[in-house]
Amino acid sequence: MTPSTTVATLEKPTLSFWQIWNMNFGFLGIQFGFALQNANTSRIFETLGASVDDIPILWIAAPTTGLLVQPIVGYFSDRTWHPKLGRRRPFFLIGAILASIALVIMPNSPVLWIAAGTLWIMDASINISMEPFRALVADMLPSKQRTMGFAVQTFFIGVGAVVASALPYMLANWFDVANTAPEGYIPDSVKWSFYLGGFAFFTAVIWSVLRTREYPPEEFRRYNGEEDTELVDEGIGQIFTDFVKMPKTMLQLAVVQFFTWFALFCMWLYTTSAVTSHVYGTTDTTSELYNEGANWVGVCFAVYNGFSAALAFLLPRMAKSLGRKRVHLIGLCIGGLSLISIYFIQDPNLLLISMLGVGFAWASILTMPYAILAGSLPPSKMGIYMGIFNFFIVIPQIIASGTLGLISRTFFDNQAIYVLMLGGAAMILAGLLVTFVDDMDDEAVEA
Repeated sequence: MTPSTTVATLEKPTLSFWQIWNMNFGFLGIQFGFALQNANTSRIFETLGASVDDIPILWIAAPTTGLLVQPIVGYFSDRTWHPKLGRRRPFFLIGAILASIALVIMPNSPVLWIAAGTLWIMDASINISMEPFRALVADMLPSKQRTMGFAVQTFFIGVGAVVASALPYMLANWFDVANTAPEGYIPDSVKWSFYLGGFAFFTAVIWSVLRTREYPPEEFRRYNGEEDTELVDEGIGQIFTDFVKMPKTMLQLAVVQFFTWFALFCMWLYTTSAVTSHVYGTTDTTSELYNEGANWVGVCFAVYNGFSAALAFLLPRMAKSLGRKRVHLIGLCIGGLSLISIYFIQDPNLLLISMLGVGFAWASILTMPYAILAGSLPPSKMGIYMGIFNFFIVIPQIIASGTLGLISRTFFDNQAIYVLMLGGAAMILAGLLVTFVDDMDDEAVEA
């Protein structure tokens, strides 16, 4: 193979709103999987006998899987072309099938180790689908539409997460599905939530597979100013070569992502324990009060995701006015303060106010870093670099998984609320670090 040769670049066509909508629709299903995982996995682990300080190490499978899977999928998707499914869509489909199966298995885990193993499989499968969706937006959209493209993803992530996070609550309270079970068994409200999530995941991804047209290799070359996009193939070791040569903007964003995702993992791992113990005053996983509190956490997660969806289409306008960096700075600082505020809350209803702030941060987290990053990456390596960028999401999660149990036990007397406050402080620090990032094409943002 020969290296890429640069020629005159043709501007990519401006796509219609509905074309952008269809290419991102699969994220609705992907977020069903992630939201069910984030809101219920700690609950499943505790129900199967895990203690509070065991939870982080049990979760370590999820970020470790992402660390391995996403760059490999990105590497191969950059080099794939199927005459019917294109470059990225084969990976959408494979991941959707495997993730849907794992979602059915997860709530039926009879013992803790099977649940932990299923989390590993489920997270790997979700990552197989998710990484190419990020690259697809950069592949298909001109710079002026990228913020909108990632904002539409944010909208679908928010909507999917709202429904998925609230499913156990809705099934229990609206459809009278059992919300409690004998010790060691998962309630039916959680089981049916996962079954519905598996169906939603598969059908949403299929929609994007069937309704999206990718640029064939020759057309892709013309739009990216490359006569031949075939790269010198150094095998899978190319991932490490490209990692060393990552663009400056990507390295700057990596530091921001580290503290951002450390904070998010604090929230996802410990919100159930913090709310049930600090707000509801119980640690008995078999009690009605505990399960009521755990369901309310699902509602809280639905609120922050719903608010992020509502903000999604405002973000391009905000970025046009303020710049992507300022929007991200504001969002992260508001999110961090909102996590810290949970310490001062005793009325569960007031948690919803905190979740609005978290939702602002979440909307920005899902949009701005990727919009900033895409402008700094070589088009023919978009997949592999989007996968490598995931390193800076999963490494802090691995560190959190390996240390938060010790931190909680040693410094916080296993009081989960203090871990949430630690996460809030980390998110504020991430916001301050955004000021050091170079946004290469911020001037190209189109409202």
